[in-house]
Amino acid sequence: MNEARITLIASAITLATGVIWGLYWLPVRALADHGFAGAWGSLVITLGALIVLAPIAYARRHTIARSSKFGLFSIALGGAAFALYSIGFLYGRVALIILLWCLTPVWSTLIARFIMGWPTPRLRIVAMIVGIGGLALMLGAGGGLPLPRNLGEWMSLLGGFLWSISTTGMRAKSTLQPGPAAFVFALGAVLACAVLAPILQPIPSTFEPRALLASLALALFTGALWWGLSLAALMWATVRIDPARVGILMMTEVVVGAASAAALAHETLSTLELAGGTLVLAAGVLELWPVKPARAPA
Repeated sequence: MNEARITLIASAITLATGVIWGLYWLPVRALADHGFAGAWGSLVITLGALIVLAPIAYARRHTIARSSKFGLFSIALGGAAFALYSIGFLYGRVALIILLWCLTPVWSTLIARFIMGWPTPRLRIVAMIVGIGGLALMLGAGGGLPLPRNLGEWMSLLGGFLWSISTTGMRAKSTLQPGPAAFVFALGAVLACAVLAPILQPIPSTFEPRALLASLALALFTGALWWGLSLAALMWATVRIDPARVGILMMTEVVVGAASAAALAHETLSTLELAGGTLVLAAGVLELWPVKPARAPA
């Protein structure tokens, strides 16, 4: 297979992943409507992903055992971050949850500069300022302090920050292949959900057998498609195309999420929230914009 064809396939996978994750809120809320409220729905979804990915992880168990412990922790932390994102859909508006997650370029720039000591181009600093401005505009749209207004927004904001830490660690230390990496990722999400589930909601107790089977089937399907297949495919695709293209194609998640929430859940954003969201997306584009390497002194 030639390079152009591989690039086309990888781009299509990335675009499809953005569309799929833009609809992720639907099964999460469906499970909540059927008794799996709070983090319980995300817990059964991620357990479903573990079941699907377990054979791959078992086949590559020696590779996992030889991997960097810090790299494994970084992948698991990414799963925990996605768990917060998943749970957040039950406590906030879909579009805002997704947009707050998209602030990762701001956190990534801060972490790279002040913790990792990596050089920070001026364009990345501009992206950070634009992103923080968008955040303030979104969260201050209703008046008052520009702070998250509900648990879902806090979870998405914290999850995006943890995701930035995770991706920095993965970039520095992880060499794990997509299949076993997806398993470790799902394991981190399971652990996070298991901790949060009894804190947020009591243990679900009353189910009709037929309804319970339907819910578990939905959880298994969601775990297999979103947490298993789509993430493993995305990990395969992202190493084969330019990071800027990955980021731009994944922005379809915002468009699909906002449009589907407006059409199906009647959730809309105010003018100021839309303006703030636009700035957040602009920060993402600036973060992905190619930066010329600094010239060596004569």
